[in-house]
Amino acid sequence: MTGLIRSRRRAVLLTAILVSGACGGGPQPAAPAVPGTGPTTELPPTGDTGGRTAIPGLELPRTDTEPGQVAAPMVFGVDLDTVRAGAFDQGKMWTFEFPPVDYFAEAYGFRPDAAWFERARLGALRIPSCSASFVSATGLVMTNHHCGREFVSQASRSGENLLDHGFFAATLADERSVEDFDADQLVELIDVTDEVDAALVGIGPEERADAREEVLEEVEERLSDERGGEDAGIVVEMVSLYNGARTSAYVFRRYTNVKLVMAPELQMGFFGGDPDNFTYPRYNLDVSFFRVYDDNGAPLRPDVWFPVDDEGLEDGDAVFIVGNPGSTSRLQTVAELEYRRDIGDRALLSALRSRMAVLDSYIQAHPEEAETYDLRNLYFSLSNSEKAYEGQIRGLEDPVIMARRMDTQRRFQAAIDEAPELRSRYGTLIAEMADIQAQKAAIDKVTWAFAGFGSPALESSTLTRGFWGLQIVAATQNGAPQDQIDGLMEGMEATPAMPIDLDVALLAARIEDLQEYLGNGAPSAQGLLRGRTPQAAARAVVEGSFLSDSARAVGAATAGTLDPQDPAIQAVVALLPDFLRLNEVMAAAFPREEALASELGRARFEIYGTDVPPDATFSLRIADGRVGGYAYNGTEAPWHTTFYGMYDRHFSFPDRPEWALPPRWQTPPSGLDLATPYNFVSTADIIGGNSGSPVLDRELEIVGVVFDGNIESLPGDYIYLPELNRSVTVDIRAVLAALEHAYGAGRLVREMRGR
Repeated sequence: MTGLIRSRRRAVLLTAILVSGACGGGPQPAAPAVPGTGPTTELPPTGDTGGRTAIPGLELPRTDTEPGQVAAPMVFGVDLDTVRAGAFDQGKMWTFEFPPVDYFAEAYGFRPDAAWFERARLGALRIPSCSASFVSATGLVMTNHHCGREFVSQASRSGENLLDHGFFAATLADERSVEDFDADQLVELIDVTDEVDAALVGIGPEERADAREEVLEEVEERLSDERGGEDAGIVVEMVSLYNGARTSAYVFRRYTNVKLVMAPELQMGFFGGDPDNFTYPRYNLDVSFFRVYDDNGAPLRPDVWFPVDDEGLEDGDAVFIVGNPGSTSRLQTVAELEYRRDIGDRALLSALRSRMAVLDSYIQAHPEEAETYDLRNLYFSLSNSEKAYEGQIRGLEDPVIMARRMDTQRRFQAAIDEAPELRSRYGTLIAEMADIQAQKAAIDKVTWAFAGFGSPALESSTLTRGFWGLQIVAATQNGAPQDQIDGLMEGMEATPAMPIDLDVALLAARIEDLQEYLGNGAPSAQGLLRGRTPQAAARAVVEGSFLSDSARAVGAATAGTLDPQDPAIQAVVALLPDFLRLNEVMAAAFPREEALASELGRARFEIYGTDVPPDATFSLRIADGRVGGYAYNGTEAPWHTTFYGMYDRHFSFPDRPEWALPPRWQTPPSGLDLATPYNFVSTADIIGGNSGSPVLDRELEIVGVVFDGNIESLPGDYIYLPELNRSVTVDIRAVLAALEHAYGAGRLVREMRGR
C-alpha cells in the first residue's frame, strides 16, 4: 500500500493522468473552459472524417506513379504524401514577451509600439477559468454570461433565481458581492530563463522535472516577497513556454473585492442551448458585468480600460483578442495525437457521456437539490466538454489534418538532423515519444476502465475521499513527513459535497466501467461487487461509509482517526490490483514524457525561435485575425447576425425550449433596432479559457466579447486552420442596445461611453 503513491507530486500527477485520459505531453483539463455546452450525438467509427472534403487551399497532388511504385494513400482525391503544413498550423496565440510587431506590420499595415502592447495587457483580466477586461474608468468588468453563471447563482437570495431571471443593479448600492472571484491583472513580465537554466546545469532529463519545480518555487517566492506578496495584492506565477525552453515570471495584481452588476437571463446568455453550441450563425447575449472595488470599498479606478467602439466593425476589419487560452497541444508529436485519438481522448469522452447521463437523471428527478448543489452549471460544463472532445477526436480522425501534422513533424525532424549538435542531443526524441505511447496503449482496457478517475465532476465523492483516505492512513503509518500528509489532506478537503443518491449513481457507473472494460472476473470488479449488482454495491459503500459526509471525513483525517476498514477505503483497496497496473505504467511514462516534451520544446525554440508561438498555458496572449464569413454546409455564413435572426429562431421553433425567449424579449423592446449586429465571426485563434476575452480594434477600442468557436475550430487544440476556424463574438453594439432598451441599464451604457 505504501507503494501506491509516494509523494504529493506523484499523487497529483497520477490523478491528472487519469482525469485527462492519459494524454501524453502533460495533462489536459477534464472539463476545458470552452464556451457554451454540447450535444449528445454519437461519435462516428474510427477513420470516418464526417463527410468532409479536403481542406480548402491545399495543393492538389499528382496521382500518377512510376512503374513498380505503390500509389500513395488517397482521401477524397488527395494524395496524403503531398499534403503540406500551413504557415500558421501551430497557431497565432502570441505572447507579450515576444510581440509579433513585424508580422502585424506586414499583415495589417500598422506597427504597434510597446505602449500599445502595454495598454492591451493592462486592460485585460484573468478570472476563474475565463478572461475579462476593464471597460470603464470606475472598475466595470465585462466577461461572458457563462463565465459568471456560478457567481450569478451565488448572488441569488432566498426566493430568487437570478440565473433564470437575470439581474441588474440599478445603483452602486444594489451591486451584490460575490466570493472567490479573483480578477488578475498582469502588471509585470520577468524573463527568468537564464536563472532557471543555470540552476539546472548538470541535472539529467529524468530528474529535471522535479528539480525545475523546486527552482521555480524558489524564484516565485523571492519575487513575490520583493513585491510585498499577498498583503500587497500581488501574486507571482511561473510560466513555462515552449515546454520549458523559456520561463517567465508573471506578476499579477489580484483584485478580490468584486460585485455582480448585471447578467441577462440564462435563456439569453445561452440562447440556442446544446443545438447551437459550437455553431454559427448564433444569437447569444453571452455577457455579464462585475465591478472591482478598492480596499476602501470604492469603485476601483484602473489606469487602463478599454473604451467602446460605437461605430463597430465592417467585413474584413482586423481584430485582436487579448485573453488567457487554457491549453493547447500543438507541439505534441503525431504518436501522442494518435494515442489520444484511439485511447486517451476517446476513453475520456466515453466517461463524460456516462456521467452526464447520471447527472441529467438526477437533475430531472431532484430539481431543488440540483439547484442547491449548482448541478445545472456542472452539467453545462460537462456538456460543453463532451462536444469539445468529440470535435477534437473527429479532427484526429481526419487524415488530411493528421497529414499536415505529420509534415510539420517531418520538417522538424529534418531540421534537427541537419545540424550535428542538434542531432546528437535531440535526434531520437520523437521516436522515444512514440515508444512511450506504445507502452501506454498496451494497457488500453485499464485506461478505459479508470478514465476520469479522481475528477470531482465525474467521480463519486465518497470513493474519491476513500482514495485520499487510504493514502493518508498509509502515509501516517509509515511515518511520512508532515508536508506529504498535508498535501494528501488538501485532496481530501477539495473533494466536493454531493447528494447521496447522485454519489451512489456515480459509483455504480464506475463499477459498470470496470465490468465493461475488464470483465466480471477482474479483481477490482469482484472485490466491489461480491455477488451484488453495481447499484447495490455502490449504495452499500456510500451509505455505510463515514467518508460520505465531507465535514466528518475531513475532521477524521485531521484528527488521525480514519478507519482503514471504512467501506470507502476498502472499496479503493478492492480497486488496487487493477489500479496499480495503470499506476505502474503511467507513473513511469509521464515523467519521461515530460522530459521528452521539454527537450523537444528546447529543440523547437532553437530552430524556429519565436516565429512559432508556444502552446497555450492559461497565460495572457494576443491573437489576431480578420472579421469575415465563410463557406459552410453548402452555403455561406455571414460575418455577422442581427436581432432579426434571433426572433426568426424564436418563432421558427415555437415548441423548442432552446429558442424560447424570456418574457422581456418576446416582444421586441421599444427603441431596439433589430438590424443591430448581434454576433460576429473572425479568424482570430482562440480556445477554452479565452471565453470573456475583449475583442479590440487597432485603437484598442472594444468591439465585442468572444464567447465561442465554430464546430470546425474544435481541432484547434492541436492545429489552427485559418481557412476553417472562426471565433464567435457578441458585438458591443448589441450589448449596448440590449442594456439600454431591454434592461433599463442606461447607467452602464453611459459609464462605458465615459459620460
